[in-house]
Amino acid sequence: MTKPLYLFQQAFTAMGSPCEIQIYLDSKKRARYLIGRAITEVARLEAKYSRYRSDSFLSEINRIALQGGSISVDSETSGLFDYVATCYQQSDGLFDVTSGVLRKAWSFSENQLPSPAQIEPLLEKVGWNKVLWEPPVLSFPLKGVEIDLGGAVKEYAVDRISVLLWQAGIRHGLVNLGGDIKIIGPHPDQSGWNVAIAHPFEAGSTIRQLHVKKGAIASSGDYERCIVVDDVRYSHVLDPRTGWPVGYLSAVSVVAEFCVVAGSASTIAMLKGVGGPQWLESLGLRYFWVDVQGNTGGNLLA
Repeated sequence: MTKPLYLFQQAFTAMGSPCEIQIYLDSKKRARYLIGRAITEVARLEAKYSRYRSDSFLSEINRIALQGGSISVDSETSGLFDYVATCYQQSDGLFDVTSGVLRKAWSFSENQLPSPAQIEPLLEKVGWNKVLWEPPVLSFPLKGVEIDLGGAVKEYAVDRISVLLWQAGIRHGLVNLGGDIKIIGPHPDQSGWNVAIAHPFEAGSTIRQLHVKKGAIASSGDYERCIVVDDVRYSHVLDPRTGWPVGYLSAVSVVAEFCVVAGSASTIAMLKGVGGPQWLESLGLRYFWVDVQGNTGGNLLA
């Protein structure tokens, strides 16, 4: 006789975001163990790749980059760099993990724009093509380049712990790391999970509700991280070519098999601006967008 399944859920904070894991299992003890193991894995990835921690491996990489040297990386990090290098190529240089240095010119806690004199020196340090990636060795011919994996690590963590839970026998569940979501499987009655897409202009509000049974969902947008100067809204999503915020799309959500793909695709679409929706369509992905005027579109049905 099959044992009844119960829903176990745990909220926690990681990578600067509210997170939650929900799984169905027939044992409270095992559920606690598996959720704890998943949270520990997220903490490991945060400790390894956080740019806010001086003891992280990413900070070690950036110390080498500051001096203009080389460093050999492990297989996990190598896989991440292979992925971001592919994103750079397929986005014509728009998805660029060296562009994080531009945040030094932008403060989204103050309604003040940087001057061109603040941005131009930083642009000289931006460009994945200025980095030499010969796996497993990462070299920095130009001193002062900085790597920021924030556009991939959280989504990678979602996929990673979803696989761990699946391998442990979980067939019904959901992983949510700060709005980056992976459906491990539908509810036991085969119904989908309700997933809300946040409204980019109204904090705490929802602009679209989805009913999802499988796949991953990720969103990019300005949401609360923007400034308004002279009635113009400036997003925190910065174009690595100009150092200035994107100005057409305000938010993009994408559904894909893997969260890391959904996340990078939504970011690239934001950066492509008016061409973003057509680019997503060409990839065969399901998507939803909101432009700065509040217009919406996409093929992602509620």
